[in-house]
Amino acid sequence: MKLSKMQQLVFIEIFVLVLLIGIYVEQKSDDSSDILSTSSNEVYRLVSEEDDTKKDFIKWVDFNVTKEAMQDAYDYDVNTYGQEIHLDWISLLSYKACQNGGDFSHYKTGDMSEIAEKLTNKETTLKDLTKDMKYYDYYYEAYDAVLGGLVGEYEIETASGSETFEKKYGLKGFLPLAKNFPYSDYDDFGVSRSYGYKRQHLGHDMMGQIGTPVIATESGYVEAIGWNQYGGWRLGIRSFDGKRYYYYAHLRQNFPYCKSLKEGSVVTAGDVIGYLGHTGYSTTENVNNIDTPHLHFGLQLIFDESQKEGNNEIWVSCYELTRFLYQNRCETAKNEETKEWSRVIDMKDPAVEEWEKNNTR
Repeated sequence: MKLSKMQQLVFIEIFVLVLLIGIYVEQKSDDSSDILSTSSNEVYRLVSEEDDTKKDFIKWVDFNVTKEAMQDAYDYDVNTYGQEIHLDWISLLSYKACQNGGDFSHYKTGDMSEIAEKLTNKETTLKDLTKDMKYYDYYYEAYDAVLGGLVGEYEIETASGSETFEKKYGLKGFLPLAKNFPYSDYDDFGVSRSYGYKRQHLGHDMMGQIGTPVIATESGYVEAIGWNQYGGWRLGIRSFDGKRYYYYAHLRQNFPYCKSLKEGSVVTAGDVIGYLGHTGYSTTENVNNIDTPHLHFGLQLIFDESQKEGNNEIWVSCYELTRFLYQNRCETAKNEETKEWSRVIDMKDPAVEEWEKNNTR
């Protein structure tokens, strides 16, 4: 069948278009091969770096490290502290993340032993192991933002009221609920919420008894205190390095905080900062509109101050983190005169001393 000139032109145009699309797809396939093999958090970083109009900082983090992986890395860190080869737990976790694309769902206790033994036996170095890992620096920066203030040197009181302190190294971060107070929880990060507007739940709910002492997970300073219609009576505590913003919400009606706290107050990890309740979901202050008493515990990462509020906020899941922190619960006692609770064993954090030395007015 003979084609008309018009049909011939249409056929040629279609052929050229198909050819161009094929070339484009092939090029994009080559260009995006690294992206397709990475997790979603890496993609966010890659996309942001290609946008020259934006600053070069991390735009998103999916923190999926399990309690088992954190525990293994932490144990190696503490057990090698002070030795010739000290295994930093964040470095170990970052290395494993490069191997699994940030997905720790299949991690089993002991999976870190092979690499740890090679490093301690000087068979290799972390620098050599990671030199060809394109995203190691990304994971290290991201995980350091989440975990950077939880492990280090500190001094702990040898007995309550003794005022005699012993130097130690290890976990100086605490579970956000006091010891000997029961609670229940489950992984509820990202679950839908509808009050005010449809949104995701960007925190971790820990259901417990009204009045349970709420504990500062990390040392820092009070950045926000007061009423928020979504969080009720809430506290926001910023880490000294500025990377973490801890959000404690739905605190107790009438007596939500320790009375001494105000904006700018410095707290030490393990201090009692407030009390569990069910305030919130109201524009009117001091209202209990939450059905189940619980602490909403949130962790926001801040790589640039532009991420503090608005559409660029980075909140990470705290479920596995609280499982890990369960091993360090702060014991508290009640002052019947003031009705305040306080820690039984005092602790000195070098980070607090450094902050106060540099920020005295």
